[in-house]
Amino acid sequence: MASRIAVIGIIVEEPDSVKELNQILHEYGEYIIGRMGIPYRQRGVNIISVAMDAPQDMINAMTGKIGRLAGISAKAVCSKKAENI
Repeated sequence: MASRIAVIGIIVEEPDSVKELNQILHEYGEYIIGRMGIPYRQRGVNIISVAMDAPQDMINAMTGKIGRLAGISAKAVCSKKAENI
């Protein structure tokens, strides 16, 4: 199966949705290389970057689930090169 490197950009505007967000990230944990969170206190949001190495359908599925959470936005940027795993 072809795997790509991706970075998922997540903006959390609704703190009540963080529990569900963490559950989704845990569900896809085997594909996550690392993550970084930055609290932006002046704007009352949190910015999270998640690096992944996963098949395209897993990247899309995780990003879609996160983006459907209330008060959370997510977008993925994927590498052009895919490698078989």
